[in-house]
Amino acid sequence: MLEAERGGFIDRHDLWTESQYASAAQMRRVMDEVGIEMVRFCFVDQHGVIRGKTLTRASVAAALRSGVTAPSSLLLKDSAGKSVYAVFESDTVSNVDGFSGAGDIVMVPDPGTFRVLPWSRRTGMVLCDVRFPNGAEVPFCTRSILRREVKKLAERDLALTVGAELEFHVFRLADSLLADSRVGRPGQPGLPVAVHPTTSGSQLLHDESLDTLDELVQELYSGLTLMDLPLRSIELEFGPNQLEITMEAGDASAVADAVVFARTAIRQICRRLGYHATFMSRPVGAETASTGWHLHQSMRRLSSGENVFVPCAGDAALSPVGMHYLAGLLAHAAASASFATPTVNGYKRYQPYSLAPDRVLWGIDNKGAMVRAVCAVGDPASRLENRSGEPGANPYLYIASQIVSGLDGIDRQLEAGPPTENPYQDDAERLPSTLGEALGALELDPVFGEAFGDRVIEWYLKIKRSEYARYLAHVSDWEQREYFGML
Repeated sequence: MLEAERGGFIDRHDLWTESQYASAAQMRRVMDEVGIEMVRFCFVDQHGVIRGKTLTRASVAAALRSGVTAPSSLLLKDSAGKSVYAVFESDTVSNVDGFSGAGDIVMVPDPGTFRVLPWSRRTGMVLCDVRFPNGAEVPFCTRSILRREVKKLAERDLALTVGAELEFHVFRLADSLLADSRVGRPGQPGLPVAVHPTTSGSQLLHDESLDTLDELVQELYSGLTLMDLPLRSIELEFGPNQLEITMEAGDASAVADAVVFARTAIRQICRRLGYHATFMSRPVGAETASTGWHLHQSMRRLSSGENVFVPCAGDAALSPVGMHYLAGLLAHAAASASFATPTVNGYKRYQPYSLAPDRVLWGIDNKGAMVRAVCAVGDPASRLENRSGEPGANPYLYIASQIVSGLDGIDRQLEAGPPTENPYQDDAERLPSTLGEALGALELDPVFGEAFGDRVIEWYLKIKRSEYARYLAHVSDWEQREYFGML
């Protein structure tokens, strides 16, 4: 450990383990060896967006003792930056003290997440959890929400292994200087950047098409691997301008952190090369194929490392535990869509015959079903793949929602029913068609309130409903074309 890190806010409130003190010492050594001059101290907000401050080298030691302050109102905004709570009135934030007056929260770094940023000279980044100034947990810290669910698994001698497949779109910037105005009023986003296409689409895994982006692919590979992220592949997807990365499976919390780093790395590296990368699921021009986040998941015994989803000899696709977990994912699919697909745009991906699901179904190695079972007797890689998520989802909430759903299935020994062979014709429950519908399902599903806490669900519903209400109030170009001349 490094004694210089003792005696501050973190030490007083016992917020680090001995392992984290050792990681802080290692972080300082790496900074010295590499010549780091600035460190970005960041947390992931309710939307999965990174927020934080860049500190100079001289300020890092103090930040590793006492954290870094940030406005608490960052946790009270919708996706446009509009505050949905009246922070200058008392008792307004889901019965949680500490937000009135837009006072500060404290970003507490997790030094084990420290990364040197390959795209920014002499700069590093470390992820943080957030606390109130009195040391109390902020209930809306999404990284902490996942950690609490992982702890519940550990109490049962279980751990969740996840693997992430993230699809995204890459366009060429029409003007490297971003001449298009992007300035908007507070709470009103500016105009999107002007872009040109990169690939024509319709040629899945076409090697020569991917080769036309070789400079970008090389830089993405270098950047992601230099950050020690578990990159497995970079692939050309079916849709125009569409790529995908896959990452090796690992511990749920570690993979969630890796997704955060990977998304920002891809966007930053692309921008510096004259491209625009977006994890928005269905941007304009993506009519043939939207992007998704396929979340592979299995559970293992902490004591033995055994995958408890592996089927034994017989007719079942998975072990009894695995089948009950699967049934939980299906039972809570509508409510958990609020976390797996948290944007208005993501629901436009649920199209039949598109390799995206539109019904609450499971299938054996069936990529049209919401949950795909990939399994074989004795295969230690047996797993479930939830194909309903969008790539911009907050990774902590998405993964945590799977744990909550699956554990309820195990505890109540729910039955998944037979697998589908016709995922787009089966007369099954439909996935929510809008964000508003998903939020309504979340409000009616008590399991998430019991797991995350009612005040967390109230907070999330209020923020996302603000986003949805702004969408409903907006007059779209479709409406203008349809009615302006006709009526």
